[in-house]
Amino acid sequence: MPPPSLTISDQGGVRHLVLCRPEQMNTITADLRNELDESLDKADSDKKVKVVLLRAEGRAFCAGFGLDWSTERQATRDGTRGRVWDSVADIQMISRFGNTFAKLHNISKPTIAAVQGWCVAGGTDLVLNADIVIASESAVFGYPPARVWGVPEAPWVWVARLGLEQARRFLYTGDEISGRRAADIGMILECTSDDDLLQRASDLAERMARLPLNQLQMMKWLLNDVAREQYAPESSRMLGYLFDGVARHTQEGLDFVDRAEQTGWKQATAERDAPFGDYGQRARHGVGND
Repeated sequence: MPPPSLTISDQGGVRHLVLCRPEQMNTITADLRNELDESLDKADSDKKVKVVLLRAEGRAFCAGFGLDWSTERQATRDGTRGRVWDSVADIQMISRFGNTFAKLHNISKPTIAAVQGWCVAGGTDLVLNADIVIASESAVFGYPPARVWGVPEAPWVWVARLGLEQARRFLYTGDEISGRRAADIGMILECTSDDDLLQRASDLAERMARLPLNQLQMMKWLLNDVAREQYAPESSRMLGYLFDGVARHTQEGLDFVDRAEQTGWKQATAERDAPFGDYGQRARHGVGND
């Protein structure tokens, strides 16, 4: 059996779900998806749980999908082996991930995410579905696959959190967003020091858990109804799933997979981001976006 991708513990009415693959920067795998999916369902059905707090071990909250397996999977199945892209099968595959992430929004209980370090690409697909996000000063958000090989799986969360202008600004460039700037533009609730992150998030979760469960559920349902009317989350996700597949099968997307096959995904992503001077390229270029 592979080691678990997350651990589960309760502190009063707060359920802590902790991503626990720090050596892999908590990258997204099928195992993580399955464990998170089951854990959110169990938290929602457990009457002792009032709030879910999602956090992570290590220096990164989630560095996105594991490109080691995802680029290899595409190369093997359809990229370099001559298979025709099946958009329906692709939507079914990626929606399994997107529908799990959406449970942070859809379950009846409030969800909070405490983010440190990298939270990029698929990491934002995951975390921006949480009801509230608190980040530390080391946090870096962003969607670098906007430059090639991807689109957000739930575009509505970018517009809902950032507003249309800021969502355009960051998705038209793929630029990174520091934890401090994310708080300033309303992408997250607040930014705190790394040392204080867990305490701040836990204090808020425990404060929420003082309310009766039915009050919390009613509040979440009514706020989600506003989001449903204003942003059409289901339609947004379907369009995201479709265009994410399209982006991975453009000529540029296929070239990216070929390059990852030739040089490894780390080199391929470094080459993609080098002209922008961010996502690990800052030190060698001396520039970047805060």
